[in-house]
Amino acid sequence: MFRRLFLCTGFCLAVALPALAGDTVRVAVQAAGTLAWEIDVIRQHKLDAGLDLKIVEQAGPEAGRIALKGGAADVIVSDWLFVARERSLGGTLKFAPYSTSVGAVMVPKDSPAKTLADLRGKKLGVAGGAIDKGWLLIQAAAKLDGIDLKKDTTLAFGAPPLLMEKALQGELDANLNFWNLCARMEARGFRRLVSVEEAEQKLGLAAPNALIGYVFDESFVKDSPQALEKFLAAAREAKKILAASDAEWERIRPLMKVEDDASFTATRARYREGIPSRPVVEEAADAAKLYKLLHEVGGAGLTGPAGELDAGVYYMGAAQ
Repeated sequence: MFRRLFLCTGFCLAVALPALAGDTVRVAVQAAGTLAWEIDVIRQHKLDAGLDLKIVEQAGPEAGRIALKGGAADVIVSDWLFVARERSLGGTLKFAPYSTSVGAVMVPKDSPAKTLADLRGKKLGVAGGAIDKGWLLIQAAAKLDGIDLKKDTTLAFGAPPLLMEKALQGELDANLNFWNLCARMEARGFRRLVSVEEAEQKLGLAAPNALIGYVFDESFVKDSPQALEKFLAAAREAKKILAASDAEWERIRPLMKVEDDASFTATRARYREGIPSRPVVEEAADAAKLYKLLHEVGGAGLTGPAGELDAGVYYMGAAQ
């Protein structure tokens, strides 16, 4: 009887172990990033039940991309332009929407500027680099207002926190920065001149596009479909909690590294605004429109050689 029990137990473990291994997801996370907040909510509310969620700490976005491409992580947060560029070069990455929040052009509260055209002759700080998606979209929207920001303003490129400080000290007339730093600037009396999301709509989109998303390889979809679906489902539930519960935000406040109540409130509001709510097919259709525009403005250096968005960029769910 003991032998039969032992053999039966061994057989069950042999069957179960591959399933358990298949439910592992290694997620690259920046300690100060919004994904860290989401992961904390997932764990606090045990939304990862049946999922072995492993955190791979990264110093920045580029480190996360390297970890994904090098096989050290299964999921990162990045933009669909990165995915499209990789696919145009032969890669097999996929994208699932994470956030529509990107950034905005911020000006002091008492600035006379009302539109982008009012920045003519002014000093504009730009975070993210010369081919950053937000910067290219703002440029395209500005041309509709009759201004070429590259020619008609004095540009200052730099690290996002540094540009925020320079703007706060009055060294810049306007600053295009990332959404979380824009929220902190709002708390210090700055206002939005135009957001990247507003620029998208000015360029013809019906609603803001989730430029930022979860990124993973097709091989992970094939090898661990259940694990991926469990992770994405847990992430959606975490976002629902953060959308509805102020108490949950108070709980994760230490992770946010905000200086004061005003920064905390503004950051919470902007995060909630960015939670995607549209069907993925609508996101993909708008991404295709934006891709063509960005390919024209930024060229192959931004999008890769393909003139149109690869149909395989978006992950459409388990049925795919």
